[in-house]
Amino acid sequence: MLQGYAFITPAILVLLVFFVISIVFAIYLSFNKVDLFTGEYTWNNFENYVNIFKDPRSIIALKNTATFALFVVPIQTIIALVMAYVLASRDVKGKKVFRMVYFLPTLTSSSALTIIFMFLFNINGPINNFLMNLGLYQTPINFLQEPTYALKVIMAMNIWSTVPYFMTIYLASLVDLPYSLYEAAEIDGANALEKLRFITIPYLRPITTYVLLTGIIGTFQMFDQAYIFSNGSGGPNNSTLTLSLLIYQNAFGQMPTMGFAAALAVILSIIIFMVSRIAEKLNGGN
Repeated sequence: MLQGYAFITPAILVLLVFFVISIVFAIYLSFNKVDLFTGEYTWNNFENYVNIFKDPRSIIALKNTATFALFVVPIQTIIALVMAYVLASRDVKGKKVFRMVYFLPTLTSSSALTIIFMFLFNINGPINNFLMNLGLYQTPINFLQEPTYALKVIMAMNIWSTVPYFMTIYLASLVDLPYSLYEAAEIDGANALEKLRFITIPYLRPITTYVLLTGIIGTFQMFDQAYIFSNGSGGPNNSTLTLSLLIYQNAFGQMPTMGFAAALAVILSIIIFMVSRIAEKLNGGN
């Protein structure tokens, strides 16, 4: 008995220090006005939470984050599922090489991918040159500085870099799917789309729940791409400002607003939990 407790004690200590105590302390901070320079903590009840809904930048950050998640999560899930279904087919040639090559973006750091996409979508970058050569428009679009396009560029980058990871998860699950089900469906006259709809998708429902939850958590916590893209400002015109970036700005900015940042973090956690539960229920999860 004592030996068992001795083995799990390090794990329990890590959980207590870095999870339980940290969460409790963050909640405590959210009810205080905190000045990190002087170390003063002033209890202000729910003022930080009330200020969230009064702050225009908080509303913009919430809107940007929700828009980002609303578009990225479904698109990356659908593309990953379809690609996994195609690559799991016995008739596709060269799929091992494609898997290896297409998985490379997942192994690349998010910071490096952001810089690459900033180069691609630069006003003098390859994307502008390609579209202008096609005659779609005469003058280059400043994707990086136009509020209309800035967040969409980050969406495209996120989808491109995360689809291979989720595709691999789907492929690993499809290994256990009996191929006899597809053969029986072919005998009944089912085409490729019908096999995907009535066999593959129902079989992968638990994995889809995992992919949805992982995608929701990742998109709502998106920080590094927006930070690098906007140099930490959330620009242009707050178009790339996310909740995680706003939390960072308030926690480590010039103003003593750590308490406000903690309140934002608590709200973000609640939103992620609620959206994840809704997605899980809609997908038939327990």
